[in-house]
Amino acid sequence: MEFDKALAALNNPVRRQILAWLKKRSNFPPALPEHADLDGVCVAYIQEKAGLSQSTISNYMGLLKQAGLVISERHGQWTFYRRDEAAIRKFLAAAEKELLKP
Repeated sequence: MEFDKALAALNNPVRRQILAWLKKRSNFPPALPEHADLDGVCVAYIQEKAGLSQSTISNYMGLLKQAGLVISERHGQWTFYRRDEAAIRKFLAAAEKELLKP
């Protein structure tokens, strides 16, 4: 997780909202039966919930991934995303250190 990349990725309310939604799988429709055992949420569900185009959501998810805040897994034609909780905690610790240092 690169602090500046994570900060830039979070400088968008929709990307922050996506991260918040990803906290709970129940924020999205149930997974298809063939995906029930997979971690994460299909990008199509994220797109549907956000109400934005596929290309915009793909771009947003790519930025969150490059920043190290989400993990993606490809299963056939589907891409699933989940939060990287360890990286998010690391970012928050770095932000606290950066903003509160004397």
